[in-house]
Amino acid sequence: MYLTDEEQRMLDGEEGYAARKSMEILAALGDIFGAERLIKVGSVQVAGVSYHNLGDAGLEFLNELARDGKVKVLTTLNPAGMDLENWRELGISEEFAAKQNLVIDAFTRMGILISCTCTPYLIGNLPRYGEHVAWSESSAVTFANSVIGAKTNREGGPSALAAAFVGKTPCYGLHLDENRVPDMHVQVNAKLAKLSDWGALGYAIGKKAENKIAYITGIKEAEVDELKSFCASVVTYGSKPLFYMQGITPASETVQAPKDTVTIEESDIKNAYDNINDQVSDIDFVCVGCPHCSIKEIAEIAELVKGKKVNANTELWVATSRTAKQLADKRGYTQIIEASGGKFACDTCMAVAPLKGRFKALATTSAKGCFYSRQNSMKTKMGSLKECIEAAVTGKWNS
Repeated sequence: MYLTDEEQRMLDGEEGYAARKSMEILAALGDIFGAERLIKVGSVQVAGVSYHNLGDAGLEFLNELARDGKVKVLTTLNPAGMDLENWRELGISEEFAAKQNLVIDAFTRMGILISCTCTPYLIGNLPRYGEHVAWSESSAVTFANSVIGAKTNREGGPSALAAAFVGKTPCYGLHLDENRVPDMHVQVNAKLAKLSDWGALGYAIGKKAENKIAYITGIKEAEVDELKSFCASVVTYGSKPLFYMQGITPASETVQAPKDTVTIEESDIKNAYDNINDQVSDIDFVCVGCPHCSIKEIAEIAELVKGKKVNANTELWVATSRTAKQLADKRGYTQIIEASGGKFACDTCMAVAPLKGRFKALATTSAKGCFYSRQNSMKTKMGSLKECIEAAVTGKWNS
């Protein structure tokens, strides 16, 4: 891979340890994937923030980089393993909190914005169409590539950090137009009536895509929250982190639909629900916000819980960014949700918090949330926001 004089100096260690280590990572990636050069990135989103996933070895690695490493571009963080302010209310141990705060301290010293959200595009890290970025979190990568039309591979935590310190990433994969061509046409004949149907659609397409790029037709309209849910699901269950949706996503008119076509019928959506949902009626955990809730979703939750009380044996978490929570505070949504017994889980989510053994059965709007909650030994139910709030109030799944 060709390196400029500046890049070679960083690789030689002339700009310090973090820059050298970062160039070693990027050069190795470039060699593995056949990149000819590095390209500038407009922003970075770093995953691998939760101490639950990092452990002591990951924390030590971050501290080594933080000794002299400073990011060169706008860099935001994925969710941490806890709410950074109200972790006690969410049942996080002091031992875990101490370790998680050390992780956050390391990122702070690097000059990274402590955003702790999987929806960076909702809190200020919003690329322009066609811009190269280096993002990590799978749903955010898919949203950036597909809905925004930016260009990024699905980076790992170390490679994203390396891109942040250097301000560049190897030019391969989805940074190249020839690798962004759809190779699967999906005609959707099913009706999408509620938010969770978009998660079910993502499951159905993801299973059929098998690491392909889908060109999707048959969908007349889609809201941002629906696309956010679909992005999380389709990549979790099998597709590449890029799709085209005719008439919806910005680059859909610049490519042609492949001739080979598969269809998504009502039976495929039903099959998705059948595979995501377990046989369980008692619900002790309701969590919405995977990906993180928008302020619009928080408003809907507040309307649904107004005047109601969460069941004594059930916890209701609203996972969101701290930025969205601050807006909810000002609009009065926080007061309504907390008066019902609901809790905000800012900075974190059900996928990265240390929840194993704490809950038995989850209700959520998120297909991705179900996937990761099963890894934490929970039974799962996916449904509409209304169905989830009803489960929080009654402690039962009734649909």
